[in-house]
Amino acid sequence: MAAASIFANDFSPVPWWWEGFAPPADPPAELPRQVGTLVVGAGYAGIACALRLAEAGEDVLVLDAAALGFGASTRSGGQVSGGVNVGKSPTRRPLPEARKAALLRDAATGFGLFEELLGRHQIRCGYHRTGRINGLWAPQHAEGWRSRAEDLNRYASADVRILSREECRREIGSDFYHGGISIGRAGHLQPAEYYGGLLAAARRAGARCHGETPVRQVRRSAGRYVIETSRTNLVSDRVVFATNAYSGTYSRDVATDLRRGIIPVATHMIATEELPEDLARSLLPTDRAISETCRVISHYRLSPDGRRLLFGSRATFFPASERHTAELLHRGMIARFPQLAGRRITHSWGGQVAMTFDHLPHIGGGEGRFFVAGCNGSGVVMMTYLGHALAEKILAHTAEPVCAYDGGPPPGHALYDGTPWFMPAVGTWFQFRDRFERRA
Repeated sequence: MAAASIFANDFSPVPWWWEGFAPPADPPAELPRQVGTLVVGAGYAGIACALRLAEAGEDVLVLDAAALGFGASTRSGGQVSGGVNVGKSPTRRPLPEARKAALLRDAATGFGLFEELLGRHQIRCGYHRTGRINGLWAPQHAEGWRSRAEDLNRYASADVRILSREECRREIGSDFYHGGISIGRAGHLQPAEYYGGLLAAARRAGARCHGETPVRQVRRSAGRYVIETSRTNLVSDRVVFATNAYSGTYSRDVATDLRRGIIPVATHMIATEELPEDLARSLLPTDRAISETCRVISHYRLSPDGRRLLFGSRATFFPASERHTAELLHRGMIARFPQLAGRRITHSWGGQVAMTFDHLPHIGGGEGRFFVAGCNGSGVVMMTYLGHALAEKILAHTAEPVCAYDGGPPPGHALYDGTPWFMPAVGTWFQFRDRFERRA
C-alpha cells in the first residue's frame, strides 16, 4: 500500500482524544498577589496535588505554560494499572526485595485511589476495567515474567497469570505473540475526559487553575518564594514543581535539579477510522488493553465506544512529523493485525514521557519547595497518586517519607543537562536488541 493511501480524507495531526472534548473553561482572571501553594504544571500530578490541598482548605493556585490539558495528560494511551511498570528497566536489573515490595504496594494503593476518585467525583471517562495483556515478544521472556507475576500478585494484588500462545490468541486476534501475561487489575479510559473530570473536581474544591502562564523565575526571599510569571509577580509560601517531561522545556531555568534528572522521550499514537463492529471485536474480543514485553513496546486498545483501534509506540527516536510517525506506526499495526490493511488513519499525534535514570518516579522536597516527577510511562494512575501523596506530605508538615517514592529528586548524570542528546543512539540500540531477540 502506498504510504499516502493510509490517511483518511479528514486526517488530523492532533489527539483523537480531543474530538468532542474541551476541558473546563479557563476564563481570564487576575492572578492573586500571594498564595499559600503555587503548583507549576497542570497535568495529572499537579491537578491531583491541588485537589487534595484544596479539599483540606489550603489556598492553591495552579499555573501551566501551555493551555490546560495540552500536555501528556491528554495525549497518552489511556491504559491504567497498579504497579505493572514499576522498576521496569530495559537493562532488566532487579530491585532489592524489600524495596520492590514497598514500591509495588504503594503502586497498588495508587490504583485504589484512582478508582476512588472516579467514584467520589463522578468522573465519566469511558473507564473499562477489563484488564491488560502483555504480549510475549519472544518465548524466553516468559521465564522472567514468572517471578514478576509472583511479585505483582503478592505485593500489588494485580491478578497476573501466564497465558499460553493459544490462550493469548483468544484474547488478541493475532498470531504475533508467543503467549502473554494477563493482568486482571487494569483497564483503559479516555485520558482527556479523565483529566477534565479531575480538573473540574479541583476547581470545585477551590483550587484556581490557569494555563498560558509560564513561570519564569522562582527565588527564595524572607522565608517565602517570589514568583515571576508572564502575567505578574506573586508571593507563595511554597512551590510544587509538577512539570514532569516538560521540565526541560517550560521550567528549564527554575527547576534545574528536575531538568537534569528527567529524560523526555517522544511517544506517538494513531487512531484508525471507525471499523465494522465485527472486525473491531475480532481484534480484541475481551476489550483488553495491550502492551508488550520488549524494550521498545507498542501499546494499543479499542476506543471507549469499541469502534476504533488506538495504536501507539515510540515510533522513532528522531524528530519527525505526525504523518511520518503515522506511517511507521501503521506498519507496526499491520504487522500485528494484517486484517487492518486498507483501513485508514484519521489521527496521529505525539507527546513526551518522563523517564528517569533509575526508571522510578520521585516525589519529595522541603523548606517550601516540592516536586513530583518521572512517570516512566505510567502517567494516568501513578502521577495522580504521587500528586495526591505529595499533597499529604505538605499537609503533614513532615520531612519523613510518606510513600516509597518519596526519596529525593531523580538522579542525574554528569554528562546530562536535560537535553536527551543520546536518545537516538540508545533507542536505536534497544530496537536492534528487540529485533535480535525476536529473530532468535
